[in-house]
Amino acid sequence: MSLTRTLTLSTLLVCGSSQAALNEEGKSEVEALLAFVESSGCLFIRNGSEHQPADARKHLQKKLDYLEDKDKVDSAEDFIALAATESSMSGEPYQVNCQGQLQPSADWLNTELTRLRQAQ
Repeated sequence: MSLTRTLTLSTLLVCGSSQAALNEEGKSEVEALLAFVESSGCLFIRNGSEHQPADARKHLQKKLDYLEDKDKVDSAEDFIALAATESSMSGEPYQVNCQGQLQPSADWLNTELTRLRQAQ
């Protein structure tokens, strides 16, 4: 086998085996963020419509499941960026309404992730 063919085959094997996957810590953090969404009492705003916390959790879980099937999530930050920041259909940013205070969902969830990590 030629050196070029060997290097190409080696590259394919290395690249093909590097799939993203949440480790136990990442799974725990994402689960905590989903629980936070559901128990927050905040309305989740997606494409201009408000959604109750339990429905928001279900929606984010569905997006997470899809992304995990595609091996695209390997951290809580990936979950926030890829599933919980904006609509994959319209590109509109998600927002949350907590007691009349609107904020981007990404900021809200990143703040909670920081809080979770500091509490450990």
